Amino acid sequence: MSRKLRGTIIELIAVVLSFLVLSPFVLVIFNAAKKSADIVISPIALHKNWGQMFVNMQNVIHNQNFSYWNSFFSSLFITAVSLGLLTLFSSMAAWVLVRNKTRWSNVIFMIFVAAMVIPFQVVMLPMLSTFRELSAFTGIRFLSSYTGIIIAYLGFGGSMSVFILHGFIKGIPGELEEAAWIDGCSPEGTFFKVVFPLLKPIQVTVLILNGIWIWNDYLLPSLMLGLNGRIKALPVAVSSFVGSYVKQWDLILAAAFLAMIPIVILFLLAQKQIIQGMVEGAIK
Repeated sequence: MSRKLRGTIIELIAVVLSFLVLSPFVLVIFNAAKKSADIVISPIALHKNWGQMFVNMQNVIHNQNFSYWNSFFSSLFITAVSLGLLTLFSSMAAWVLVRNKTRWSNVIFMIFVAAMVIPFQVVMLPMLSTFRELSAFTGIRFLSSYTGIIIAYLGFGGSMSVFILHGFIKGIPGELEEAAWIDGCSPEGTFFKVVFPLLKPIQVTVLILNGIWIWNDYLLPSLMLGLNGRIKALPVAVSSFVGSYVKQWDLILAAAFLAMIPIVILFLLAQKQIIQGMVEGAIK
């Protein structure tokens, strides 16, 4: 097989895969501009009246059961705080595990790696019972609160973040840290002044990967916050348009489109840093 033919086949496969990946997003956009009856009759057909999309979005934003802005800022707060703590703690843990060459450091790192393959459904009920017992023991409210769900995201996102950062930090020369120690820098100062700034490319990758997951997650917020709780994440709030007998597809898809916009914009703005972080992490 010639190189040109092989390249053509690879490009065709890439086009087909791109179509499969983008097709749900395109269908959401097309159907967010239709009325509910039109969606049921012809979900794949194009719609000529694109002004209907803005009507649907206005109906979603002003719907009292949905509470778009409350859900938006709740999701924003949960995502921002979780990502900030994940980046900080994962970077610190990965640095300590790399620089301390002991048997226990290898064991702890392997525990982080093993945690990546444990399905969420296995620990779902034990997690809820543990948080319930902790709430009763400490008096701190972990369920139906920001505290509990942020701690849960730290636990579930920490393993992958430590794994990615661990591989990157191994490529940072130890001589940089030794020079800082000779100049009288403390271990904490060495990390925050020397190591932490060098982690920016891979940290952006970690932020985007975890950010997409946390922003779009439905199962954990529905368990930790409840479907009818005071705090609602955007994916959970979208389910308010789904009833036992009636499903408002026009409002469901318009709400889903509104929920996708922030994370798509973030991805488009940071895609260069994502690719750079992945390449540098793979090389190191």
